[in-house]
Amino acid sequence: MDIARTKLSVNINKVALIRNSRGGNRPDLVQVARDCEDFGADGITVHPRPDERHVRYDDLLPLKNANRTEFNIEGYPSDTFMKHVLTTKPDQCTLVPDPPGVLTSNCGWAIAENASLLRDVIATLKNAGIRTSLFIDPKESSVAEAAKVGSDRVEIYTGKFAADYVRDPHMAVAAHVSCANQAKVLGIGLNAGHDLDLDNLQWYSRMVPGLLEVSIGHALISDALYFGLENIIPMYKRKLSHISY
Repeated sequence: MDIARTKLSVNINKVALIRNSRGGNRPDLVQVARDCEDFGADGITVHPRPDERHVRYDDLLPLKNANRTEFNIEGYPSDTFMKHVLTTKPDQCTLVPDPPGVLTSNCGWAIAENASLLRDVIATLKNAGIRTSLFIDPKESSVAEAAKVGSDRVEIYTGKFAADYVRDPHMAVAAHVSCANQAKVLGIGLNAGHDLDLDNLQWYSRMVPGLLEVSIGHALISDALYFGLENIIPMYKRKLSHISY
């Protein structure tokens, strides 16, 4: 595996949640995003939801215009979401199957059941020059189905891995390794995200071949309360470099 290719995209939704809790612009989301880049982040991820409780749609263009690394927008491809994504033109759009009102993304697409929708949405995004990724459960069949509907990448949901890791790391990661091998065969890129943290990230990135990018928000922002944002991003980056400290 080419370790140097595994990038860290920092999800700043929780920063936006803090801002929104008091109104105004403190903390300044654009400044936080730029600081994350200065501290070593390879990209910035946001996930605007229909109720805009985190990142708002009017945040997208300012964040994209300030971005100097890679900008990734996640979300369910509603008409509103697609309008804003096509206006913003991020580097990557990660499509997730969130129903309205869901607390967090906790499962991948049933791709075969949504093939017509996903094929059309992916074609629209790719025609606009936007790289596409589908949020999937760690199943080889989902990787194959993602390739069939034309997605450039998949992002494997790692929530169950994180829960199982504390009991049996080898068992927890096995399905993800199989997906990675399938992705390599099919020529589709591999991302991962959800509940990856300082305890499990090094193991995951060591074991899963061809991992291009991880998206981490909740754990990283929580850790920043103790270590500071300037310190925590390099700490996560070192886990991806497989350096033990």
